[in-house]
Amino acid sequence: MHPFPLRLAALLLVGAPLAAQAPAARHDFTGPSPWPAIRQERIRTLLPAAMAGANVDAWVVLVRENNNDPLALHVGGENAGAPSGILFLREGDRVRSVMLSGFGEAIALRELGVHDSVVVYDVESGGLLGGIAARVAHAERIAINSGNLAIADGLTHTQRTALERALGPDLSARLVSSTDLVSRWLAIKLPAEVEIMRRAAELTAQLEHEAYATVIPGTTRDSDLAVFLKGRMRALGVTDGWSPAQNPSVNSGPDRGHSHASDRVIQHGDVIQIDFGIKVHGVWVTDIQRFAYVLRPGEDIPPPDVQRKWLAAREGGAAAFRQLRPGATGGEVDSAQRVVMEAAGSATVPWSTGHPVGYWAHDVGPGLSRRNRRPLEVGNVFAFDGFFAWTLPGGSGRWGDGSKTISVEEMAVITADGAEYLVPPQQELILIRSR
Repeated sequence: MHPFPLRLAALLLVGAPLAAQAPAARHDFTGPSPWPAIRQERIRTLLPAAMAGANVDAWVVLVRENNNDPLALHVGGENAGAPSGILFLREGDRVRSVMLSGFGEAIALRELGVHDSVVVYDVESGGLLGGIAARVAHAERIAINSGNLAIADGLTHTQRTALERALGPDLSARLVSSTDLVSRWLAIKLPAEVEIMRRAAELTAQLEHEAYATVIPGTTRDSDLAVFLKGRMRALGVTDGWSPAQNPSVNSGPDRGHSHASDRVIQHGDVIQIDFGIKVHGVWVTDIQRFAYVLRPGEDIPPPDVQRKWLAAREGGAAAFRQLRPGATGGEVDSAQRVVMEAAGSATVPWSTGHPVGYWAHDVGPGLSRRNRRPLEVGNVFAFDGFFAWTLPGGSGRWGDGSKTISVEEMAVITADGAEYLVPPQQELILIRSR
């Protein structure tokens, strides 16, 4: 059974922009950000379980201006001026947070109320690092942001050396990477966050449809669609879901991977890919692809070979979706998609079937890849594809050298009994006619 009404599915068929069916307010992200309240809820409800699951008693995050920790926004240290420290101390089934700050930030931090207590450090009391050492003295395992996960690797060599000097050899021996803790914590999104991402995903898909409606075969360039989408983003007050230079990626020709849109002129018979994501409230991002076919003169539908490839890719994505459920592994989801892809005669692709998405386009958490055996959990959000790849005339047969790929990328959230699409999946190629 589809997790969305068939009435909504029809909205993403050819020429049916979602905006016509939804009030403008639903896709307005210019008002006050809900992030402060959601961050508090995440710390209160999700962090204790993440620390327990990672077997961590204390977590130390050092923040400062001009070269801040990647997780500063998530722990309430985004406005740091003087070097400061945020401690999360696990106490039974709850977490107590303490921020050690310079005197210049303490008043504002107390008013914001992110942390249970804000303490102004000074030289006489041992300074910042001495204050941290005193407060973690009884912790058996102390997490720090140093490891092989980029966003949990914010501690510099200089900071770590100074911290270990303040802790001394015994406490320094208890330091562990926060990688597991951070991955467990950030991989789960609260229902309020999923709803925000759902609204943002609706807007993302709508804008891609709007862009395709501007195409004039033989005149419009891939880069023109990118410029159009940039303009719509500015008008709506949303920002890029990933590197601005490569968002959106628009491609009507051979595969280009993660790339800027070229000046290639769109022609009759082209299959066009738009890979696009937006960031809303400065926090949450989307990652959705939509595909179109440019009808040749005299065509009313795509030719059978193009339609066959499209349907194979679509079915691969649907097979992956059917495997999305609590307790399943990323490897099981990836395998389900690849079985369909290989049976349809697709060439291989270098990508995994999907990845977490939320605070970053490539977020943390279990990936949908062959090697991933981590169980999926309620609240995990994914962007995932169904693939069909083939070699264009003159290509070598290797991906990226004259290859072409349809990659039907959708977004879904893991629920208690399976998964839900954030927006209805694309069911048919968007058809572009001559003008």
